[in-house]
Formats: sequence, structure tokens, C-alpha cells
Amino acid sequence: MAFYKNICLIEAPQVVVTPFPRFITDCIGICYLAAAVEDIVDSLVIPENYYNDGLFDSFRSLLKKQPIDLVAISSMTGGFNNAVGLARIAKEHGKYVVMGGFHPTSLPEEVLKLDCVDLIAIGEGEATFRELVQNGPSRDIKGLAWRENGEVVYTGMRELIMDVDSIRYPLRALRPERFGEKGDDYTIDTIYTSRGCPWSCSFCANDKMHKQWRGRSAENVVDEIAKLHDPKKKKLLKIWDANFLTNIKRAEAICDLMIDRGLTNFRIMTETRAKDVVRAERILGKLNSVGLKKVGLGIESPNPQTLELMNKKNSLDDVSKAIGLLTNNHIGAEGYFIIGHHSETEQDTMTYPEFAKSLGLRQALFMAMTPYPGTKIFEEYRSEGNITSSDWDLYNNFTPVIKTAHLDTAALVRMLAYCNVAFCNYRSLLKRDSERGVLIVFLRDLFQLVFLLRVNKDLDRQEVGQIIFDAFVRYLGTNPRIEYRDSPPLPVMKQPYVVSVEHSSGQRVDFIIRQQGDGRAMTMKKVSASDPVTGPVISLDEVVNAAWSISMDILMRILYRNELMRNNPGLTVRQLIALFTDSDVRKAGVKLAGLYRNCVRKKSRARTNRLQTQTA
Repeated sequence: MAFYKNICLIEAPQVVVTPFPRFITDCIGICYLAAAVEDIVDSLVIPENYYNDGLFDSFRSLLKKQPIDLVAISSMTGGFNNAVGLARIAKEHGKYVVMGGFHPTSLPEEVLKLDCVDLIAIGEGEATFRELVQNGPSRDIKGLAWRENGEVVYTGMRELIMDVDSIRYPLRALRPERFGEKGDDYTIDTIYTSRGCPWSCSFCANDKMHKQWRGRSAENVVDEIAKLHDPKKKKLLKIWDANFLTNIKRAEAICDLMIDRGLTNFRIMTETRAKDVVRAERILGKLNSVGLKKVGLGIESPNPQTLELMNKKNSLDDVSKAIGLLTNNHIGAEGYFIIGHHSETEQDTMTYPEFAKSLGLRQALFMAMTPYPGTKIFEEYRSEGNITSSDWDLYNNFTPVIKTAHLDTAALVRMLAYCNVAFCNYRSLLKRDSERGVLIVFLRDLFQLVFLLRVNKDLDRQEVGQIIFDAFVRYLGTNPRIEYRDSPPLPVMKQPYVVSVEHSSGQRVDFIIRQQGDGRAMTMKKVSASDPVTGPVISLDEVVNAAWSISMDILMRILYRNELMRNNPGLTVRQLIALFTDSDVRKAGVKLAGLYRNCVRKKSRARTNRLQTQTA
């Protein structure tokens, strides 16, 4: 008989959600814990709305209507304040609370100062959690810590699970519905084919949690993939290993088994090192055939000295070669870059987007150096007094919480906006065959930037508008000229397309697309409020206000369903019906349509005013 018989498992959601559907939590960590104790308990439950703010109400409701004697909360740093809120609710209902995950593992003594936390599970949790559930708290169980008589009791580090095939598959069926989909049949899901990492980058906490790399056998991995495969619905499958291609022979065996068993109806994305992509050259075709469509590459910096300081064993030659190999095999490459290295200046940072474009990248994420507890960077920045905030809500990769030798936190925010503006794929604008098409693409990209800055809860609407406008002006100062040619050539433009971005001061930045030979070119210029308007005008204030009026939950709902429609065009009608029966989504659509119409009206009013002036 188990000591704890009825268990509630919760993964504390990030306080602020980034506007990328692939980052929505799939609760895999606590599903592993559930699988570890499924056979020895009476009940297991995860609250509804585990990925948004509705979690708190659903958790309270669950505690009132269902017997629970242990609440287990897993937390990353960015969700730790939510974890504390959940723990307080549990204690209000008289429940025993154990916490685990990256943040409690990294700062156990700090977490144990909270009166709402009874116990911490440190490191990999499956074996520790099973023994805890079976026997109750004990000094004989390795991997536990608690406070007793004012002192922290630590039972010692548990050995790593070396035979990772012995770990039971995560109990996905336990997950509540998400956007109308059953817990074992999500459109977006995660699998880990290995644990740990052979590298120790100074900004990464993986070494604190999982230590050395251990790969599951190809057979074990593919048996789990078979449980996720649906021949009628293509899913986004995230192979979320620290480095999927660490063992090339194993990766090839996974591909071969997937092909043999017909398990190829996926759109797969993963992350790995550039050098591993180069080593895997001969199997890239196989990876693509099983559904690999995107690889995230931790490029981090164009500066070799900075890479050395991060202990990033990255050759820029390998990066360039890896991107070329992926492109040749019809696999997209997404570059990850970190700004805010202590010794780099503003001018150093301004080279990042151009460097990313020079590599041939179509997609890039620019993140702020974030000193997560458990990393070498955390100790380094803390000891030197360079961490500017310990508000864990801000630890989300896109909100600077440090200062450097040359840049304060506000300057880093401005540089994040600049990198996104300067890297933006303006060529997608040049492909459009109408002013309307240019405007829609521009609004889409602008909205994404606003939502990305909105992740920083310290910024208000006015500040976001100013930061974006300043980023456009800074980019204009680099004298950019974007050109595009296609084969066969695009239709000849009869007249230039002009889209303007307007600041609340009345100043504008005009984006002008013209025919240039058999191609097109875009230039930019800053103009005053009195200059004539020749195309649609996008008010930054209106864009920011519209973005602020859409909750991150609704945005994620839209993006999540868009992912399913993108991968399954045949499901479009059904999914559109699901979208338009969602009143919140309909309201968001009305707001966006109104913003588009207002841009066009501004253009029309400006032309009318000019005609009236000329007639007078």
C-alpha cells in the first residue's frame, strides 16, 4: 500500500507566455512522474487549464471535490511565482506539497524558506518520487530535502537513471483537454529521446538537472512515437532533447524504424549543435523523410571570443555548413542568438541580425542573456552584481534581467527590438502583388514583435510603441536596401507600394517598394507628420492597443489551431468552424479586421485632404 494514495500533479505554467505555439507546455515532466506511480496509487489527476491563468480556479475546484493527499508541483524558473501561488492554495486546503524541477533543484534552500513547501525532490524525479509516494518522507530516500528545526535536511544526490529505456512512457492520457483535444492526442506534443548533454554551456542548467548524455534505444523511442502517430492527422512533434544528434547511428536507427513502420505523418522539429548536423550529413535525407522540417541551432554569437567565454564549442564554419546542408535537404534552420554578453557593446550587438542573414537563415530568435539559477552565468553575474531583477516572472529569455559592462537593462530591451526589426524577412513583402498584400504581411510581422515585447511585463503600451519606432529609425540609419528577384520574374509593378509606420508624435517611417529591372527593391525613409501620405498608414499606438486587448491565452488558441490547419489542409473547414464558434477568437478577428480597415481609411483620408488642398 502506498503512503500517498491520491495525487495531484501540476506543472507550473510560465507567468508570461511567448507568442510561439511550440513553446506551450505539454506537461511531459509530470506525465513521467504519473507513469512512475500509476500502479501503486488510487488516483492521479492534473487540473484543467494547466497552461494558463485558469489553472488557479480549476485547482481550487479540484481540491474541493476530489480526495488528494499529495500535491506535486514541477517548476521552471519562469513559472516559479506561479508554483508558489499553487503551493499556497494547496496548503490552504491542508495538503502536503512537494516541489521539483529545474528551479527547486537549483535553489533548494531558498525554496524551503517558503512555509507552503514541505519537501523538495532534487534532480531526476521518477525513482525519488516513486519511493516518496510509496513510503512517505524518509532520510532513506535519496534526492529529497526539507527543513527541520530550522535546518535543511538533505538526503544526498540520487544516482542518475543510466538505463533510460527503463523509464516508463509518460502518461499522456492523464492530461486534460487542451483546445478541444484529448490528452493523448494533442496537435503539438513533445518527446525526449535522451537525457542530459555532453556539453556544459555556461548559460544552460541542463547539467544541473540531468548531467551526462544518455540515449534511449531506437526501438524504445519508436515504440513511444507509435503511440503518438495518427495517419489521419499530422501533428507537430517536438524532439526536445538537449542535443538530438549526439549519436548519429542511433538517430539513423530511429529513422529506419519509423520508415519501416510507416510512422511518418509528423512535422518534426528538434534542436542540436551545428557540428552534429555536419556529422549527420549522410542521414539528413532520412530525417526529412520521417518528417523533420526544422532544426534549431544554438549559434549564440558571431563573436568567437564570446563563444569561448560561454564554453560554447561552436565553430562558425560548422554553422554555415550546417545551414547549407539543412537547406539542401529541405529542412529549415532556425538560429538562436543571445545578446547581452558582458563585454559586448551596442555596436557589437547591431552586427547580430546582419550576421544571421549572411548565414542564409530565414528564421532567427534573438534572446537576452538570462542568468538561470543552476548555471555558471547565474553565479558569475550574481557575484559581480550584474543581475538587475530577481522577479522570476521576467526569466523567459526575452526580458533582460541583467546589465553589462556597456549596456543597461533598458538598452538591452532596445537592442532586442532592433535585432528583430533588422532581421525581419522584408523579402516576403517584396513578393506581394498588391498593396493590400504588403499591408497584411507588415501587420502580421508587427503584431508578432509587439507580442514578443509584451512578454516583458515591466513595459507599458507607450514604451513598446516608442521602442519599436526607435528600432525602425535605428535600422533606417544603417541605410538598408533590400532586393528580391525570382525565377520566373514576378509581375511588373505598375507603381510603387508604400506602407507607413506612424508614431504617436506624427512622425513616420515610409517603406517604399519599387520595380528594379526584373526584380524589386525596398527602401526606407523617416518623414514628418506634414509629409504627404501615399499608402496605408499603420498607427503603432493602434497596433499596440489591439495586441494588448487580445489575451495571450486567446492568441495561443489561435496559433495552436493554425498549426493544425497548416499541417492538415484537409481539416481546414472543420477547424475554421471550431475557430469561429469560439467567441473570444471571433472578437479578436474583428479587432484585427478593424485595424486593417483603419489603415486603409487613413490612406483614403490623406488622399482626400490632398485633393481638397489642391482644389482650394
